[in-house]
Order: sequence, then structure tokens, then C-alpha cells
Amino acid sequence: MAEIIQRDGTWAFDGTTVRITPGLHRSVPLFRQTYGEIAVPLEAVAGVVYEPERKRGRLRLRLREGADPLLQATGGRLPDAADPYRLMVDIDRSGVAEYVAEEIRHGLLLDQIPKEPTKAYLLPGPPVPVSVRSSDGTVSFDGAQVRIDWADTSERVKRATGPRIVAVGDLVQVEWLPNSGYEDGFMRFVTRETVFSKLPPEKDPYALDLWGSTRRDLLTALVATAVTARLPHPSAREHEGGDGEFADRPRRAAAVPPPADHHDVLLRRLRELGELHREGVLTDEEFTMTKAAVLRGFR
Repeated sequence: MAEIIQRDGTWAFDGTTVRITPGLHRSVPLFRQTYGEIAVPLEAVAGVVYEPERKRGRLRLRLREGADPLLQATGGRLPDAADPYRLMVDIDRSGVAEYVAEEIRHGLLLDQIPKEPTKAYLLPGPPVPVSVRSSDGTVSFDGAQVRIDWADTSERVKRATGPRIVAVGDLVQVEWLPNSGYEDGFMRFVTRETVFSKLPPEKDPYALDLWGSTRRDLLTALVATAVTARLPHPSAREHEGGDGEFADRPRRAAAVPPPADHHDVLLRRLRELGELHREGVLTDEEFTMTKAAVLRGFR
């Protein structure tokens, strides 16, 4: 077995799997510690490189396109330090890092692993249920549906629409952009009805506006990844011509409040949206789209 143990984490390769374990030191980003150990099958690997520097070096594992729902969900936008496929290496351990990289390359050559994109995810993503509290609210996913409960600091328009519950069968994709600390990020759950929505994240009842703690908001990528892992693989969507994969999918309505107060809750939320519209908080277009989102949630 080829193994390297560093403060940043541990990589171990047994000939078939690269096992990546994050370090427990406080310098290791919260996202990597929370995501936990990742077992990468050799067939998911496209390449590996060790990049030496003057004081420290880094190991980088490159995965085949389409192999990992985490990379699919985050689109290469994870901050470098939060990338689980990167390992910081002390300069006196550079020889060990080179050896590990060479062993992985030898395994790829021996097993003749192709570098072409995969047609299915080869990694499972994070386990469910998963729940993350962000600056805009708490988002949860149990494997079947997504639920967003808005925070007291969320925009009034979101709080007026109430909790958002979306069945995974109604989702087309998840859009995710991290909070950089300089610009806000967001996580948007795109359904067939909202695919052309132009609402900004702060007003979109299907989106979390990420503007608070960059360290904690980054954890929303856990939910984005868990949901992405349960959506059709990108190769399937391309094969079906984009939207074809979803044409015959059975539609599932979002959960609704108990029948006893169903009507009262709906009227109250519609009145609140009407007040926001009259006060100029919502434009005509935003009012129409948000009202439609509320009505869909009460079908």
C-alpha cells in the first residue's frame, strides 16, 4: 500500500481505491472535515500530479468528468483549500508524495483506465439525510425531497411564501455558487416550472442567498451534492436531448400543510405578498412569479 500522512490529511492507495481522509487540525477547512472520508475507485481517476513548491508541495487528484457528483454540483467553484482532492505536503515528505502519485499512475496504466467522461456517477456523494443551516435559512434533504425553512433574516418575500418543499422528482438541476466573502453566493433548486425564472436569489423562494459566514455557507455544497447524486446523470440528459429525460417522469406535488389550516395559510401568504407588491418590494413580474410559486406549493 502507498500512503502519505500529513497534517492536512491522509491519502492511501491499495491498488484499487484511493482513500482520502481529511486531517483533524484546525487548519483543515470545515467543509472537508464535514464531508469526511472519500473512497475514490481507480476507475474514477483521470490522473494525479505532485506539485513541489519552495516550502510545501501539493498532491492533486484529477477525476474523470462525470464521475463525482460533488464536482458536478460545484462546477469547479470550490475554494482551493476546501478541495478534497488536494493534499498539502510538507517539503520533507515530497519523496513520499511522488511515490504515491507514481503508484496511482502505475495503477491507471496497468488497469488501462480510460480518461473519457463517465456515463454514471462512480462516487455516491454524502449520505442522507443531510441538513445545513446557512445565512438565509436551513436546507434539508432526506433523499426524496428538499425542504427550505427561512431564517428571520431572510427577505420578507421569502418568509411570506413559507417553507419550500420540493420532491426530487420535480427537480431539473441544482445551481450552486459559493459565498466568496467579496460576492454573495447562492444555491438554487431548478424545477421545470422555474427553469426560466429571473428572480434574484434574495427574492427567489427556490434559492438560498449565501451572504453570511463563508465557512458555514460552504456546507450547502453538501446538500447540492446529495441532490445532484440522485438526479439523472448529465450523460443521460445529453442523450435525451437536454429535457427529454424529464418528459415522462411522474410528477409529484410538494407536501402541503394539514387540511385544517391549508386555506387560511394560503390566504395569509397571498395577502403578505400583495402587501409587498403594493409597497414596491416586489415588481409586477416578481409578484407574479412568487405568487405562482406559493400556489404551486399548495396544490
